[in-house]
Amino acid sequence: MAKPKLDAEARAGLTLIAPPFLYALIILAAPLLTILAYSFLTDGYLVVLPEATLANYAQVLADPIVHTVMARSLTVAGVVTLATVVTAFPIAYYVSFMVRPEKKAMWLFLITIPFWTSYLIRVFLWKVILGYNGVVNSSLTGLGIIDEPLTFILYNVNAIVITLAHAYAPFAILPIFVALEKIDRSLLEAGRDLGESRLMTFWRVTLPLAMPGVIAAVLIVFIPTIGDYVTPEVIGGGKIPMIANMIQVQMLALDNRPLGSALAVTTMVIVTLVSLVFLFLNRRFLKVRR
Repeated sequence: MAKPKLDAEARAGLTLIAPPFLYALIILAAPLLTILAYSFLTDGYLVVLPEATLANYAQVLADPIVHTVMARSLTVAGVVTLATVVTAFPIAYYVSFMVRPEKKAMWLFLITIPFWTSYLIRVFLWKVILGYNGVVNSSLTGLGIIDEPLTFILYNVNAIVITLAHAYAPFAILPIFVALEKIDRSLLEAGRDLGESRLMTFWRVTLPLAMPGVIAAVLIVFIPTIGDYVTPEVIGGGKIPMIANMIQVQMLALDNRPLGSALAVTTMVIVTLVSLVFLFLNRRFLKVRR
């Protein structure tokens, strides 16, 4: 009698998850498969020829411009991820360990306030802040620190890094906070009872136990950052393109969808490999700490 009941529950569960699963399959898998298929086709004049070829990938792998833009994208994404996580960890640690439980919800509420506005609006606000007549230059000029507005604080890699780090900071704070909240406080007390200093307790206990949250923060920030299109276009002034900007040019401006698709697929493969390497190194780190 138990088996038919389990079968009925299984069918009910499948019926329940089938609509969202099919929806996710259509929304996520279909575009990826379309891009993958396009990457093996031949570009014609304003049309895509149904002729299978590997020339698109050969061009991507051989083009030095692609190498330069990809290296810049990986570097910017890495710096943004490092800056964001290093900045987010102390904030998450403070909220988890220093703030009273009844006030943590208010702090999380304040952290999520940037989500209330459009990402594009936040990017344009940074352009206003860093602009020739922006907040930074106006303040420095008004205080008499500089005689003329600074021109090097906008339309460069540093401005892109600052903007992206600010935009993705909440994405790093929240998973680290969740990981810190799951740590059994008695473990920290045991470490201190055994004579460990607060610093060594943090290094040997808190940090290893918080690593799942740190990993999540790194991946959540790194993956979308390397594919960001808006910030290099607006804050970089279009002068410092990243790989997403190159894909956009191939797809729309040059109407070369096969080459643009090959660039997109190559980028996804590289991001996947980098993420897997990081996960492998993290597992080695956890084994060593144990």
